[in-house]
Amino acid sequence: MSEETFVTVGRRKTATARVRLTRGTGKVVVNGSEPLAYFKTEEFANAALSPLKTVEMSDQVDITVKAQGGGLNGQAGAVRLGIARALEKLNADLRVPLKQEGHMKRDPRSRERKKAGQPGARKRFQFSKR
Repeated sequence: MSEETFVTVGRRKTATARVRLTRGTGKVVVNGSEPLAYFKTEEFANAALSPLKTVEMSDQVDITVKAQGGGLNGQAGAVRLGIARALEKLNADLRVPLKQEGHMKRDPRSRERKKAGQPGARKRFQFSKR
């Protein structure tokens, strides 16, 4: 392991992404495969790698990600936060542009729990007067 390895964690909904960032040539691996192959849609892959585009370092760092839990959308958000935090560790000057683009913020929105005596979190069973 090189001396310049930055390990961070990103979370979104119920997904967690462990990100390892090292200086390199721009190789990105998510759970053992290419980001586009893993996330299936270009939209999720681009969202996950957007911090790299913001600071224009796509070809200067190698990233290995282990993502688990939740769905692809949550995992893409978790990877995004993990990469942003790793880039900040790499170079503290990158904090300002990353923060301006909203990459440093943990998205707190998550699924509301189902309540007892009703079919969903907010939905109610149909009311019958008679």
